[in-house]
Amino acid sequence: MLVIHNISLPPSQFGGGHIEAFFQNCLNPADHPYFETIHQLTVSSHFLIRRDGGLLQFVPCDKRAWHAGVSTFQGRENCNDFSLGIELEGADNIPYENAQYATLAALTQLLQHHYPAITDARITGHEHIAPGRKTDPGPAFDWRRYREQLADFREEKA
Repeated sequence: MLVIHNISLPPSQFGGGHIEAFFQNCLNPADHPYFETIHQLTVSSHFLIRRDGGLLQFVPCDKRAWHAGVSTFQGRENCNDFSLGIELEGADNIPYENAQYATLAALTQLLQHHYPAITDARITGHEHIAPGRKTDPGPAFDWRRYREQLADFREEKA
């Protein structure tokens, strides 16, 4: 399964390397008042797609990342145990960038090639596996556009 998220640190602010520090458990709480509330959390994701489409990997795909928290997908709990997490640098109500959709579609296609169990039906948002607790990737994420770009990417590769 593939879980799509968003993250920005501080909230709704982009750039600055704070996400990378957070995922590597070295976020400095003195850098921003918000960081005081989160710097002791141990969370991670397999991938981060920056606003410019740049791709970073934090956790190998064959290892567990801590991105889903309390979650359920198709009746199965603890989604961290059987999913890959992709974070988009963004916020629920701020449109994502063209470059992010392009990178996300290319990465998804690559992951589906290597992990055939990640079918389109097994691609979901954090909001769908943790309803009422999480809202990302949020209403600004255009699921239709993403799925169309993924289909276009497949056609180009065929």
